[in-house]
Amino acid sequence: MAQLIILIAMFALLWALLIRPQRARQQKQQRLLSSIDPGDEILTVGGLYGIVREIDDEDDLIVEIAEGIQVRIARRAVGGVVKPDEDDEDDEDDDVEGEAALEGEDGPDVRDSQDLASTEAPESAGSPGRR
Repeated sequence: MAQLIILIAMFALLWALLIRPQRARQQKQQRLLSSIDPGDEILTVGGLYGIVREIDDEDDLIVEIAEGIQVRIARRAVGGVVKPDEDDEDDEDDDVEGEAALEGEDGPDVRDSQDLASTEAPESAGSPGRR
């Protein structure tokens, strides 16, 4: 009789710790997928960000991943919906101020690959290698 009680308790514990949370996650994902509308910014399970432009007849999403580039993805490939930040304008102002502080009075310090190739690193006397 004690073994039966332990077996039932183990099954209840398994259900409470594994099965129930998994079902809740699946239901939440289903609600998320069904609530996607054109204009939403999404993140795919493959790591692509894009904006949903339309939903076609086969319930696939037409997503714009870059200006003028649209791809068709399955609705189940959506990993999440990206929430728009309300403080984006504040962040942009901070970035401009930060760039101005880094530029100094003479303007931005811009280097291209030729500038970097022309600078040589000083060789130290104790380094192994060419002598």
